Amino acid sequence: MGLFSKSINTLDDLFVHTLQDIYYAEQQILKALPKMIDKASNPQLKQGLQMHLSETEGQIRRLEQVFEMHGQKVKGTTCAAMDGIIEEANDILGVAKDKDVLDAAIISSSQAVEHYEITRYGTLVAFAKELGRNDCAAVLQQNLDEEYAADRKLTMIAETRVNRSAA
Repeated sequence: MGLFSKSINTLDDLFVHTLQDIYYAEQQILKALPKMIDKASNPQLKQGLQMHLSETEGQIRRLEQVFEMHGQKVKGTTCAAMDGIIEEANDILGVAKDKDVLDAAIISSSQAVEHYEITRYGTLVAFAKELGRNDCAAVLQQNLDEEYAADRKLTMIAETRVNRSAA
């Protein structure tokens, strides 16, 4: 625990901490997506990223709803994992020169983000159910479903177009 972090002694504490973690992560994703959209050259990829930017805004609103439903102040806590994923993505996007390879790198980086989000939302849904907060679980499930759909769409774009062009 950091100097200013609250102790995590109960599943409820862990639920709130994880909620704060993904809230921070979503805020960082919201900042990173426009750069990826600008760098993408494949029209289908660009459109998918733009759609996910709008979904991310909705996911943040849902997270804020869950904070309120759970009687917690809306706030994030630094997510070193997401910071690292985004930093790595920025490094790769900064050195990839070929537009097709760059699109493949964008997909790869985006899927790393999606997979992190899937783990967090899956955990939050399970915690909420265990805590008897099916109302919170239902809202969080919407975000989880969108993350799975985004990951499937990225896979489809990679396998049907982008990876082939990059090869």
